[in-house]
Amino acid sequence: QVQLVESGGGSVQSGGSLRLSCTASESTPYCMGWFRQAPGKKREGVARIYSINDRKYYDNSAKGRFTIAHDKTKNTVYLQMDNLKPEDSAMYYCAAGQDCSREQGITHWGHGTRVTVSS
Repeated sequence: QVQLVESGGGSVQSGGSLRLSCTASESTPYCMGWFRQAPGKKREGVARIYSINDRKYYDNSAKGRFTIAHDKTKNTVYLQMDNLKPEDSAMYYCAAGQDCSREQGITHWGHGTRVTVSS
């Protein structure tokens, strides 16, 4: 059973930056990504990266501000978040699976790391 451990969340002011990290207990052959869930809202995908070809995809809200990357040697995926906005405040979940574009394609979830952006 693959375990995902996130780190890097915290509190920043609007316009600030954070880098989230997620380390898997073993290599994940297909994709890893990040989802987030704000209070009272549905969980939504933020960014994902595919191991086979390193292709990256971003939700519209993340484009131009967030960057996903992975270090396969460390089984770690990163999410660099710049120019953060209050609406980015949420619990961020690391995910791994065969299709990281939707929750149904996720087979492993991390416990989450909280991001709070103040105005």
